[in-house]
Amino acid sequence: MNIGIVCYPTFGGSGVVATELGKALAKNGHRVHFITYSQPPRLDFFNENVFYHEVFIPSYPLFQHPPYELALSSKMVEVVKNHQLDLLHVHYAIPHASAAYMAKQILRTQGIHIPVITTLHGTDITLVGKDPSFEPVVTFSINASDGVTTVSESLRKDTYDQFPIEREIEVIPNFIDLERFRKQKKDHFKTAIAPNGEKILVHISNFRKVKRIDDILRMFALLREKACVKLLLIGDGPERAGLEKLARELGISSDVRFLGKLDAIEEVLSIADLFVMPSEKESFGLAALEAMACEVPIISSDAGGIPEVNIQGKTGFISAIGDFADMAEKAAIILQDDQLPIFRAHALARAKEFDINRILPRYEFFYEKVLKQSTIAGYQVAE
Repeated sequence: MNIGIVCYPTFGGSGVVATELGKALAKNGHRVHFITYSQPPRLDFFNENVFYHEVFIPSYPLFQHPPYELALSSKMVEVVKNHQLDLLHVHYAIPHASAAYMAKQILRTQGIHIPVITTLHGTDITLVGKDPSFEPVVTFSINASDGVTTVSESLRKDTYDQFPIEREIEVIPNFIDLERFRKQKKDHFKTAIAPNGEKILVHISNFRKVKRIDDILRMFALLREKACVKLLLIGDGPERAGLEKLARELGISSDVRFLGKLDAIEEVLSIADLFVMPSEKESFGLAALEAMACEVPIISSDAGGIPEVNIQGKTGFISAIGDFADMAEKAAIILQDDQLPIFRAHALARAKEFDINRILPRYEFFYEKVLKQSTIAGYQVAE
């Protein structure tokens, strides 16, 4: 197949999933065309089946804000025509699904039928999409798509609950590349971080309020009274300055390190003993899955799709959103020397269920299904 993938070129979940999916499709023999405004961070390898098309956004004094959606639609039209794409797969509803609809209508006037698949990732539904400024467009774009997927059962339910969606939504969960995300021998690194054998907790996110990283710091302060521990915070974002201040106020800053944005997060996860995800909204929990693949158990909230990944009492523990005291108690249980190896084994076993080699065929099957259905629909429109 000749596939166009539209995504945000960011470190966030939707951009990562879209990029890794495209890379896997390319390795499987499909030709994949990425269409976005800059090269995705994880699109860092050469493959003869991978192509990148940058969306150029013109700057005119008349425009108060750059018209990205229009530029994106035009680029989609260009790539579909010049490279004979079979379908467009857009990740994140805003504005990709609506831009794809416009491109589809333009191409239809030129006798070209291009099916569009929209994958919903989370905040495009649970947060941004509900805004009255966007809701009508989001609803229309989803209903106008030829195929729709979500990354979890929880997000599928939220979509139906919050929008008048008429289309069938397929759940295809996020996945993990077990060749990349695996526990590596990094003893020298662990010794540098925890010279006295302290257990290491890790969190990775974009440091937004919805991630509730302040709960991690409060949980860590309680856990520190019971165990010798260190905390590594990977990522950056608007909450960082406040979190650094809170760490000082709690008297734990000497055992907390802010590492900023890192590409090789699997190296840090290889020395971790526990991953913490206390989010108040989380459609799936990809960062937790990456940790589990590196044999790291999870302490998480019960938000969204996280319980579909983290199995209570096996791969870790789940607490109510905001209950950092319970998280501290459960963390102390996992970190016991006789318990940690058991939780590690369960975490890895669970991660293997989301191996990309298991999930990729589900996308390929869905593509074929949508292509078949949209081809019939295209003939009917032509007639």
